[in-house]
Amino acid sequence: MDENLIRSITAKVLREMNGSVKPTDIPIGVSARHVHLCRKDLDTLFGASHELTFNKELMGGQYAAAETVTLVGRNAMALKARVLGPLRSVTQVEVSATDSRALGISAPLRDSGDTQDSEAITIIGPKGAVYLSEGCIIARRHIHMPPTDAAQLRVKDNDIVAVEVESPRGGILKEVLVRVDSSFTLEMHIDTDEANALGIVKTTHAKIV
Repeated sequence: MDENLIRSITAKVLREMNGSVKPTDIPIGVSARHVHLCRKDLDTLFGASHELTFNKELMGGQYAAAETVTLVGRNAMALKARVLGPLRSVTQVEVSATDSRALGISAPLRDSGDTQDSEAITIIGPKGAVYLSEGCIIARRHIHMPPTDAAQLRVKDNDIVAVEVESPRGGILKEVLVRVDSSFTLEMHIDTDEANALGIVKTTHAKIV
C-alpha cells in the first residue's frame, strides 16, 4: 500500500478515535517565514554541490532543512528564515505581512509558485548572497488534503472555501484555497500573523463552513 495513503488513513483513524475531534475537523499548521531554493542559488549561498540537511518531515515530500538564511529588504532589516527542501526550479521566499513591513518591502499575496512580478529581496547565506528581482510573496492561506478527505468534505482541488477557527479568539477565514493531492495529509496552512490574530495553538482546529 502507498505510504502516503497509509499516513492519510492513519491520521483519519486517530482523529475519529479522539472523541473531541470530529472527522471533519481540520488541523492547523502555522508556517513561519521560509525559503525554497533552486540548485544554482543553493550553491551560491552554501557552496558548490552543497546538499540540504534533513531536519523535519513535512508533507507532500517536503521537509524542513537544518540550513537557515538571512533575508534583507530595502531598509537593511535582516530576518532569519528556514530553508525547505527539496530543491525547486525557481527560488521562492514566503514571509508574513508583518515580516514584509519590517523588511521595508511590499510582498504580494499569492498562491505558492506564483512569483512572477512579485517582490524583490536579498538572501544571504554562509558562502554568498543572492539578489532576487522577484520571488518574495505572502502565501495565500490554503488547506492540503488527500482525495479521501476531499470526498468526505465535499470539495475538490482549487475550490475556494471559508473556514471557522475554533479558539477563544476564533473567527471566520474566507478565501481559503483547497489543494488536493494523494501525497498530502489533511492540514490547513496559515502564517504567523493569522495564527496570532486568532489565538491558534497546536490543538486548534478549523472546519469548512
